Amino acid sequence: MQLRVVSWNIHKGIGGADRRYRLERVIEVLQSLAPDIALLQEVAEDMPRSRFHDQPSALSDALHMPHLAFGPEHRFRMGGYGNAILSRWPLSDVERVDLTIGKRKKRGALTARAHVSAAGHTRSLVLVNMHLGLAGSERGAQLERFIGSRPFAHLQRRTPVLLAGDLNDVWGSLGPRYLEPAGFTRCGSLLKTFPAYLPMRPLDGIFARGDLETRSTHIPRSTLAKQASDHLPLVADLQLIGLDG
Repeated sequence: MQLRVVSWNIHKGIGGADRRYRLERVIEVLQSLAPDIALLQEVAEDMPRSRFHDQPSALSDALHMPHLAFGPEHRFRMGGYGNAILSRWPLSDVERVDLTIGKRKKRGALTARAHVSAAGHTRSLVLVNMHLGLAGSERGAQLERFIGSRPFAHLQRRTPVLLAGDLNDVWGSLGPRYLEPAGFTRCGSLLKTFPAYLPMRPLDGIFARGDLETRSTHIPRSTLAKQASDHLPLVADLQLIGLDG
């Protein structure tokens, strides 16, 4: 079974260069990519800067991806923002893992199971969407905490797990140091996603574990993709082993 995953920090729908709020640009880019699963960071809900839009629901409706999980990370007097998982398959076991380190900015990982169906058969795929901190020591501690957390620690090695997000992986070192020892493999090569208009850093990543094989990865470099956010989206085409269709 082949499926397409997109990981993208959408910056609350605000363009990285022009600083204009245009959620329709994000929607148009995602529509062109046609993901089966979208793992999105900095998705806003009822914030004045984002015109009080309910972005999780708006994205779900516009992309015809009816299954949605949203984990708010930052709450203000009016609204907030966080991580969202959108799927064309049902989601269950939605949970947030607290990754906040000390008095640093609140961070978390949103986890869920997607029940992928093909040819009359269904298999669950564990999804992890995270937005890590800005300091190197913080990111390391956050990944160590997640790997030892209840939603992940007791999974079988062959259980298909997809971990993605804005890892703030400035040097591309988090995979070799933390995720590969836990059985993950980076999907494709190290790709630069930030800043969108002239990408210089591989801040974002998609990693797979268990019965998942990477077919291809790429970054869309259209003018619209460069305008829609301060990050470029990261796209992975995968094969879910043991589910034909």
